[in-house]
Amino acid sequence: MNGTKGEGRLETIIGKGTKVDGTLDIEGATRIDGTLTGKLTCNDVVTVGSTGIVKAEVKAKSIIIGGRIEGNIFATEKVELQAKSELVGDITAKSLLVEHGAIFHGSSKMKDTPSASSIVYPKSDSGN
Repeated sequence: MNGTKGEGRLETIIGKGTKVDGTLDIEGATRIDGTLTGKLTCNDVVTVGSTGIVKAEVKAKSIIIGGRIEGNIFATEKVELQAKSELVGDITAKSLLVEHGAIFHGSSKMKDTPSASSIVYPKSDSGN
């Protein structure tokens, strides 16, 4: 290995039966098959497996949910809710995919960078 992180390559696994409580700041793709309570920030993809339970705010590049998340999630790219997943919380993401059978209780905000609210429009001249 050359010491560089491969984008999309799985770097961290929280295995089934493992319980983590606290704030995690992770570099590289992450998979959660256990239980996480607190806050998670990741610069890559976060995958919550079918046995994964997350009770936390999650911020990542992309978030793929196969298990359960209770908390608001923020993705700079995409959020995917797989068929047997459950999300109780709000979503902010550039794109959202919800498969048939997924359960989603919350609201979603589709947001691209920069957001429309942050754009400064030039004032028009009344003479034009």
